[in-house]
Amino acid sequence: MTDLLQFWQQHAPIFSILIPACTAFILVLLGNPGSGALANDWRQPWRRGISYVSATLGLATALCYLSYASTGQITIYNLSEWAAPFGIILVLDQLSALMLVLTYALAVPILWYASRQWDERGRYFHAMLHFLIMGLCGAFLTGDLFNLFVFFEILLMASYVLLLHGQGKVRFQLGIHYVTINLLASALFLIGLGMIYGSVGSLNMADVARLMPLLEPDQHKLAVAGGLMLFVVFGIKAAMLPVGFWLPKTYAVAATPVAAFFTIMTKVGVYAILRVNGTVFDDSLSHSILMPWLLVIGLVTSLYGAIAALGAERLRRFVGFMILSSVGTILVAIAMLNTQAWSGALYYMLHSTLIAAALYLLSGWITSQRGEFKDHLKVAPQMKQQKTASMTFLIIALMMAGLPPFSGFLGKVFILQASAGHAYQGWIIGIILLVSLISIIGFTRVGFILFWRATKPEDDVNSEAYVAYQALPATAPKRNDTAIYILLAMLIAYVLFAAPIQRYMQNTAAQIQHNPLYEQTILKRDGDDQPISVQPYDPKNLPETKYGGENLDPNAHLIPYLISENTLQGEHISEFKQRQIAAQEQEINDPQGDKLQPVQEAY
Repeated sequence: MTDLLQFWQQHAPIFSILIPACTAFILVLLGNPGSGALANDWRQPWRRGISYVSATLGLATALCYLSYASTGQITIYNLSEWAAPFGIILVLDQLSALMLVLTYALAVPILWYASRQWDERGRYFHAMLHFLIMGLCGAFLTGDLFNLFVFFEILLMASYVLLLHGQGKVRFQLGIHYVTINLLASALFLIGLGMIYGSVGSLNMADVARLMPLLEPDQHKLAVAGGLMLFVVFGIKAAMLPVGFWLPKTYAVAATPVAAFFTIMTKVGVYAILRVNGTVFDDSLSHSILMPWLLVIGLVTSLYGAIAALGAERLRRFVGFMILSSVGTILVAIAMLNTQAWSGALYYMLHSTLIAAALYLLSGWITSQRGEFKDHLKVAPQMKQQKTASMTFLIIALMMAGLPPFSGFLGKVFILQASAGHAYQGWIIGIILLVSLISIIGFTRVGFILFWRATKPEDDVNSEAYVAYQALPATAPKRNDTAIYILLAMLIAYVLFAAPIQRYMQNTAAQIQHNPLYEQTILKRDGDDQPISVQPYDPKNLPETKYGGENLDPNAHLIPYLISENTLQGEHISEFKQRQIAAQEQEINDPQGDKLQPVQEAY
């Protein structure tokens, strides 16, 4: 048992990526006959069982990580044993653990709901959803900017397929737009990474944060420009204005469980802005350029989303605009650049993700019982579950609009409290309160159309309207209402335990703002207690392996600090490299002794 626990602790961060990755590959290998034959395929129960067990196991793992991270411990996982900044690392801290829990807390009920008919409408639904979870978990755990790009691409490729789940002309058209926008963002991402690497010489987040103040003025400006380009990319992912107009229409056409799970996709962009632009590029030049604009962008996005929701013609588009508004509120908190504001942003981010997912699921319920009217905001006959659906809508509306005593209200209160002393406190308070008022009006309008003004059903048994109404389902789609209630129960618990949760959020915000802690934890140090890093990058310092030839390496003496003893003595460290290491160590340890011959002459 002790060995098992030690193994778990040693490899902890990687499991949240391996679980969905292995699950997705197993589901792909299991095969898929096509949407038309899935209902009667003997493998379908196996797909659902494997998928659901994997998501549940992932949630349990994430909760374990959250418990461990709550102690303030930062866990580092060195892939291939090479330490940062030369190797790829995963970083499990309080923020990444929080986002993992959010991902799986959303995935479990949605997967459970989707396993009733929705997953039969397209091929490889479960496999693609687990690839998406893999990308999300990797993005939240990686400590390297390039691997953030890699995991972004993994989750985006899965989202391309999931967006088209169920097929249809409209989904295909908007899917093309979605793919095009994200390919452009990916290209900008790579350009920004090139600018940062060319000036800093590293892409490890902790190392970049350490090296930024040490750069020459020209290099520093180039690195800041690269960081600002990444901000544009993250802004596209987060759907902030003016690069977020794609979201309401795109999410409106997605299948109900897909749209509900996509609510976390915007939070990946918000997370990246907080993690990269808020902490890695945290010098005065970066923040003096970015944060004033981020405040304006956040206020405009929040106000625009609420106003646009007033004119929405469909319930699903209404939800999309409300998501835009919530993203703007979070960005306002990030732009205030203080621990209290960031903790409020984190609290509100979890609330906005879960409540938006619940409203998308409710949209599916309402659509199923309105027949040809679907989710269009037009007066229609009463639904057969009019009272239950209307009460559920009322609770969701109160939560999402930010009325007491629900979590949306607490999140906004935390953010407003953090604005005390800010130069634009009046604007922040005024617009956030105005957005809440407009949101209440918007929800009132939607509820008035869907429920209050709904007409009595046709009672003439000989009319076509009567026959069409009777053909509509009398209950919500299987598991739809239950999945909504699970999400609402989470949000109620979120309020009941607001005090300890907010303490965790405050500790998280304080931790991610403490760059020296990450530098000390992540970067290895040499015999003089100096961080091991090569800056700027020199293409002449080529990596040396058994198969790479014999190249001179002036930093060979640092290798023993970066890898384990077993790897150091392994076959991939050539004899030539071993002699270089020994010669340089001898020269360092005995500088007054007999002078060694230069390395290039000694061999």
